[in-house]
Amino acid sequence: MPRTRFLQKSSARIRCPWPAAGDPLYLAYHDDEWGVPVHDDRKIFEFLVLEVFQAGLSWRTVLNKRKNFRKAFAGFDYRKVARFGRREIARLLKDAGIIRNRLKIEAAIHNANRFLDVRREHGTFARYMWSWVGHKPIVHHFRTLKDYPPFTEEAVAWSKDLKKRGFKFLGPTVVYAHMQAVGMVNDHTVDCFRRGPL
Repeated sequence: MPRTRFLQKSSARIRCPWPAAGDPLYLAYHDDEWGVPVHDDRKIFEFLVLEVFQAGLSWRTVLNKRKNFRKAFAGFDYRKVARFGRREIARLLKDAGIIRNRLKIEAAIHNANRFLDVRREHGTFARYMWSWVGHKPIVHHFRTLKDYPPFTEEAVAWSKDLKKRGFKFLGPTVVYAHMQAVGMVNDHTVDCFRRGPL
């Protein structure tokens, strides 16, 4: 779940308690993307990159720079990102439109190569990813912000495997946020209008 102190107070629709009512971009993300099952490897890689950069920061910060990240990281084409070298790292460190953290930039490039390793082994990253939840979303029954755990057993297990495969910046909390984003879990609260359709 994107971490924020803002509560959603819109009366038009009942939503999860985390998106800020006065932030159209954040509301659109909740309404149109968060929790929708993703099986496209390029889209999955996009979320993995964004989750790496979010570590220690708010999702709103990353979301507001998402277009810049897309441009900076070759449209999230994992094949191209895997070939980034010193020149691209230097370019990214000068790009004020993204989060300029050398360790995270290098981790995103490194993870692109590990992403390709998984694809070679499993055919698609999606097939590997969805195997951690039995190839269908886990449905939770949360009512308030207090009900959301920092991570789940599945996130811990998958995070351990990712670490074993060499992925970086993907601990249990970050992995669980990724699982929520790509619909591996349906964590919309029981009264949220998006819960049913998903």
